[in-house]
Amino acid sequence: MKTFFTFLLAFIATISIQSQSLDSIPVEPDSVCPATVQADFVSLPADSVSLPSDSLPWPANVRARLSHIISTSPLLAKSNIGIMVYDLTADNTIFRYNERKTLRPASTMKLITAITAIDRLGGSYQFRTSLRYTGTISDNVLNGDVYCVGGFDPRFNSDDLTAFVEGIRSLGVDTIRGSLVADKMMKDDDRLGWGWCWDDDNPVLSPLLISRKDNFMEKFVSELVDAGIIITGDIIEGDTPSDAYELVDRTHSIDQILMRMMKDSDNLYAESLFYQLAASSGSRPASAQDARNIIKSLVRKLGLNPSDYVFADGSGLSLYNYATAELEVEMLKYAYSNSNIYLHLYPSLPIAGSDGTLKRRMRNAFTADNVRAKTGTLNAVQSLAGYLTTANNHTLCFAIINNGSLKDSPARALQDKICLSLSMP
Repeated sequence: MKTFFTFLLAFIATISIQSQSLDSIPVEPDSVCPATVQADFVSLPADSVSLPSDSLPWPANVRARLSHIISTSPLLAKSNIGIMVYDLTADNTIFRYNERKTLRPASTMKLITAITAIDRLGGSYQFRTSLRYTGTISDNVLNGDVYCVGGFDPRFNSDDLTAFVEGIRSLGVDTIRGSLVADKMMKDDDRLGWGWCWDDDNPVLSPLLISRKDNFMEKFVSELVDAGIIITGDIIEGDTPSDAYELVDRTHSIDQILMRMMKDSDNLYAESLFYQLAASSGSRPASAQDARNIIKSLVRKLGLNPSDYVFADGSGLSLYNYATAELEVEMLKYAYSNSNIYLHLYPSLPIAGSDGTLKRRMRNAFTADNVRAKTGTLNAVQSLAGYLTTANNHTLCFAIINNGSLKDSPARALQDKICLSLSMP
């Protein structure tokens, strides 16, 4: 009898210590989940279920923690949750719950776009906007047309435009006796994504932007006039002839795009990368469907069925996007196994407690500067997917998607609590 009470006291003390660590993250009051839900969790060894989780061997202790966190969360009764955690070091699944339930991913869709784009385009890919011309130059007059060739570079700004003007001046030209042509043939005429809400702050999907705005030619004309250059022709749209001379080429690297796209969850940057994918198909003008087909090809390569998902856009803005926690984990696994992808993806992910959309989250000792993950938020959609390192130095990838929670804070608190439980001893 004495031995039994000794064990019981030790059990209670262990549970108390574990609860203090995990419960330090605020969540809504616990509620009991239906017993039938338990069947969806990764099962624990029968002889270890009654033991405190921190006395279980890895990874059974983590499974026990996550089972408790999810089964007692009030979000389970109010919304849909899909979770998957994979141990990249041990090469096995640690935990899964509704991992194949199709849910709206919000901005974790950017992970799918980024991984597919790096895989397809390569880490040295450049976003390009070019200035070209046709005709001849005589007595400071260009007898021909000037072409601004858009490559959907979201970073093109006033400094780049100044370089275009200086390119014209370098020819010794003070008069352009021809037209200024905006070449937007890189992509189709769609200016909004499929399934975007009309009243959202949507980016403009134009391949010829300056400082994120669709007034490139207006700014260019103004700069030329300020530089004393006379234009006698019209401002039109058209295709650049193959024999046009290249005058200026302004580029930005895929890493520059990824950093803002992922850390700040910039939708314009994500859509520009989505259309680089589309253009890589060889279609001109390229369409969103071209990009979707390339994503589907990678999904097929991962051993999944692309018809199980919907890839409406590249940013996750669309309410028509549907993915699963399993798909996001498979994407993260693929990136981790391919150094050409991982070396570009990993630095771009927000770092818990340090930068990006995770700057003010997970600042405790176990998760700060450890969790690197992409966030996602839309109305009633909250998601998180990325990487972390455990206390026993295993690298994990994970995906958590929640649909139906009308408040962001409880869903984010659940995500943070899950990441803590994965990171702590």
